[in-house]
This record gives sequence, structure tokens and C-alpha cells, in this order.
Amino acid sequence: MADITHGNLAHHEPSGHAPVEGIPHPYHLLRPSPWPLLGAFAGGLLATGMVVYMHDGGAFLLVLGLLAVLGVMFGWWRDIIREAVVEKAHTPVVKIGLRYGMALFIASEVMFFAAFFWAFFDASLFPKVSPANPDGVWPPPSIATIDPFHMPLMMTLILLLSGVTVTWAHHEIIEGNNRQAAKALGITVLLGAMFTFFQGYEYAHAEFKFTDGIYPSTFYMATGFHGFHVLVGTIFLAVCWIRTLKGHFTPRSHFGFEAAAWYWHFVDVVWLFLFVSVYWWGGMGGTPGH
Repeated sequence: MADITHGNLAHHEPSGHAPVEGIPHPYHLLRPSPWPLLGAFAGGLLATGMVVYMHDGGAFLLVLGLLAVLGVMFGWWRDIIREAVVEKAHTPVVKIGLRYGMALFIASEVMFFAAFFWAFFDASLFPKVSPANPDGVWPPPSIATIDPFHMPLMMTLILLLSGVTVTWAHHEIIEGNNRQAAKALGITVLLGAMFTFFQGYEYAHAEFKFTDGIYPSTFYMATGFHGFHVLVGTIFLAVCWIRTLKGHFTPRSHFGFEAAAWYWHFVDVVWLFLFVSVYWWGGMGGTPGH
């Protein structure tokens, strides 16, 4: 009978004999986990809730799905932190796998946002003629666009500044200055929360709704999903901030923070594309709203 624990393989001899240790290996053999299955159900519930909400079916399923996703995030991250800090299961070989996994995840996110940019450019470069837009112009004449050099520019500066502070935190962790790293991470989390607040304010005061045509649909899908990613990234960094305060990160072992920083920089870059293509270029020639 084999007992697998913390990357070591132990073969138990028959009763009355001392166990003989097998050859140690650097791989992490995971125990059965409920989180992948629960995460799939939570994600499906959240997506269903968003569809129902967008069709005026109420926000109950949306809120329930969001809470379910947050619960899975909490439980899954808790287990991974235990594996890294308590069990010391994240060996150098395991960290290589984690890096590849995070890189592939971000690559899939690039494709995710590429679909929304594709939809926006298709609609804007080849605008459809309709009774509401007889001349086939972009933006449609009925849309009062958002001034890119008002709140969107301020949100851009907030995200760019947060990219600076998260890099500052990374350098402090490498130098072993966890106190300064926690300070920098706290500022980053605050900036992320500010961005989410201002985006919500922008949505509340926009002069077009999601169902007002192709421009609002592509606008809200692209910027809304980016806002969701900012929210997730802010939570990710908040967890790293707490871990930094507890001393979980060392100069030689801090991939949990690195993964959050990669994700955050990705969110920054996507926003720059959104600002230039959707807010600025996509709104040129339109009538700015108030």
C-alpha cells in the first residue's frame, strides 16, 4: 500500500516491519479537491445570472453567482496557501508548472478580450445602415459618447499608477522589505478600488443603455468585463497584501505575488487598448455626453 505525502513516496511494509522510504521527488501530488467542480458551477451560475439580469430578469442570480465565485476563490486560494506555507509543497519544479499555468491563463484572457475588440472593430469599421442610422456612420447619431479626456483619462492614470506601485511592491519583496512591500500593495489595492468606483459612477451617468444598439452593447461588454477583471485582480492583490503582512513571501519564494502582478499588468495593458480604441478612436465624430 502506498502513502503519498508532500512529494515523498513511502512504501509501508507488512505489519511488524518499519516503513521504508521511497525515492523523494520534487513533484506535488494533489489530494482530491472539490474546487474545480464547484468553480465550474459557480462560473456557470454567474454567467446565467448576467444573462438574466441583462434581459430584465432581476439581479438575484447575478448576486448569487458572484457570491458563489467569491466563495470558491476563498476556499481554493486558502488551500493553495496552506500547500505553499504550511506543507512546503511548492518546490522549484512545482513553481515552474505554476508559472506555465498562469502564463497560459493570461494567454486565454488575451483571446477572450480579442473577441470583444473584434466585435467592436467590425461594428465601427463597417457600420450597418438602419432606420436609426441611415447614413451608416460611427458612432450612431443617437449615441451621446463619453468624453475620453474626462473620467476615462483619470481612470487610465489611476491604473497606470497602480502598475507603478505593484512593481514597487515586487522590488521590496525581492529586497526582503515586507513592511514597505505591504505599504505599496495597500496603495495598489486602494487604487484598484478607486478605479472600480469611478467606473461604476461612469456607468450610472452614461447617456446610453446596454440595449440601445450595437455601440452600447460592444462598449459595455468590453469595458464591463475589464471592470470585472479589475475587481478580481483587486481581490487577488488584497490577498497578497494580507499574506505580506503575515510574512508569507520571501525574496526566493513569492510566486503568489508574482502571479497577481502579472495579472494586474495584463489588466493595465487591456485598459490602454480600451481607452485608445473604444473611448478615444471609437468615439471620434460622435456627440459627447455630459
